[in-house]
Amino acid sequence: MNTTLLSKYDVAAPRYTSYPTVPYWSEPLPEPAAWLQHVSSAVQADRSISLYIHLPFCDSLCTYCGCNKHITKNHAVEHPYIQAVLREWAMYRDAMPVKPVLRELHLGGGTPTFFSPENLQFLLENILQDVEIAPQHDFGFEAHPWSTTEAHLQTLFNLGFRRVSIGVQDFDEDLMRLVNRRQTIDSVVRCTELARQIGYDSVNYDLIFGLPKQTLTHIQEDARYIARLKPDRIAFYSYAHVPWLKRSQCAYSEEDLPVGAEKRKLYEEGRRLFETEGYVEIGMDHFALPHDSLSKALGDKTLHRNFMGYTPYKTRLMIGLGASAIGDTWDAFMQNEKTIAEYQQRVQAGELPVLRSHVLDETDQSVRSHILRLMTTFETQWTPAEAEQEWLQQALGRLEPLVLDGLIMLEPFHIRVTEEGRNFLRNICMAFDARYWKKQPEGRLFSQAV
Repeated sequence: MNTTLLSKYDVAAPRYTSYPTVPYWSEPLPEPAAWLQHVSSAVQADRSISLYIHLPFCDSLCTYCGCNKHITKNHAVEHPYIQAVLREWAMYRDAMPVKPVLRELHLGGGTPTFFSPENLQFLLENILQDVEIAPQHDFGFEAHPWSTTEAHLQTLFNLGFRRVSIGVQDFDEDLMRLVNRRQTIDSVVRCTELARQIGYDSVNYDLIFGLPKQTLTHIQEDARYIARLKPDRIAFYSYAHVPWLKRSQCAYSEEDLPVGAEKRKLYEEGRRLFETEGYVEIGMDHFALPHDSLSKALGDKTLHRNFMGYTPYKTRLMIGLGASAIGDTWDAFMQNEKTIAEYQQRVQAGELPVLRSHVLDETDQSVRSHILRLMTTFETQWTPAEAEQEWLQQALGRLEPLVLDGLIMLEPFHIRVTEEGRNFLRNICMAFDARYWKKQPEGRLFSQAV
């Protein structure tokens, strides 16, 4: 990568799993019940839905983690939390005028495999009995290799799950101890092999680059394990250092963090080695083998991106269940209460646990479409009428330096991201971000773009 461009564009920027990004949600719903009206309209227009269930408990704290989680070794918390999730789901089902068709289901955390297989089965059987399952569907869950048992894998497989995302982060056990993650190479191998023996057809590895004291040697060793174990997908995430939001990230010295060009070399080395093994780069920080549905969706230009990341399926309605979970009706967003206590109290009181929300206006929806296309197809286009709108004219002005730097090709009513520009995809999307430029953050909100 051009180091001059890196120093110029390595600024704080959103990751754009949504637009507007959560800090810029400023047009709230008039009341929590209004969210259910948006849900009802969405499912009436298109019965297909995506469902995300947030299972926030972990039995130890990984200090790098930026997720919403609750640390405990008390497994008595499982059943009350599941009961709250099912009560919340019942509110949604009561609001739906038709039976939904479930296309995507994802269990995230926290650590979903903190929950016992029996409790996961109870939760999911009660949810799945209220939906029709689409013939083409994608059910996946996040697995901590240390806590995921054969019973977890078999139980979820029996319920229709065919994708497992294993939190590897890095294969080096000393590095994992530094960030307080209880994990071994053997546990990753065991989890991978068990999943394949049971019949899972998509195994994903989550890896992180930019961890404290991580070097090119670590990335090269990770790639050797990738070549040996051949996961179907790889999510190669940049470590997001946000200690002002996540105090646990103060557990190690910032002098130990690779930054700038040093950090970027870690990604480029990983990409080079993954592509040598036949992986295709998907959007931003994802890789997949050619047979995987993400690779096929990229080739067919049907790739989608939502709060769950890149997906081969697009639904108008995404429902988030559990503490901090986010829902999306395309014309509105909603996030649940973040703390487990507040979430459970409100649900038990019969309330929808809305913490914050945002109704997208016409400009929001236009900007969102452009950012989504850039994130999934590396190009976007607009009509002559849209070109007259002030927000787009301002965006095109912000894109001029990126054209001069060779990051995008600008043609009448169309831009295309160049190969070099793919390294700066967040910066390109940010040029379209009308709300960001209308009110730039005074403090630190986002991680570095590159």
